[in-house]
Amino acid sequence: MVCEICGQRDSVTKLTEVINNQVTVRNLCEQCAAEKGVENEEGPVNFPLSEFLAQMGEAPEPHTSSEATCGFCGLAFAAFRETGRLGCPHCYATFETHLRGLLRRIHGGTQHVGKVYLPLDPTAPERAKRLEGLRRRLRRAVDSEDFERAAEIRDLIRSLEPT
Repeated sequence: MVCEICGQRDSVTKLTEVINNQVTVRNLCEQCAAEKGVENEEGPVNFPLSEFLAQMGEAPEPHTSSEATCGFCGLAFAAFRETGRLGCPHCYATFETHLRGLLRRIHGGTQHVGKVYLPLDPTAPERAKRLEGLRRRLRRAVDSEDFERAAEIRDLIRSLEPT
């Protein structure tokens, strides 16, 4: 595949950007990716979890932080290395130097550049309830042969239904 910016070199990186809730995916060469600020370190793209856990103790550790414990939950760094689980949100700050190295090895960087979660339309459940109530009213209007009212309700239902 050819780079979508320069159109000259082979693409080596897929860049996904979310701007104003619009997702854009581009295939970029190494130079264009660097211009966009995308780090592309050499190494395995898919880093298995078992290797990650095995290498947690292999990173060079500062002298004092290897015995560090979280001041909030009391988790020791040695316990984190054994389980691979942090005890609380404060552990991220306590073990930050170690986590940065691990994240860089696993993900190729320490900054999130992935997709953004977009919640469902908050009015969707309300709209569904309203439609259900209108359909009941439509049935009653038809049963009572009030066709003018039924036509009004039908038009309301059509305006609320997704296209």
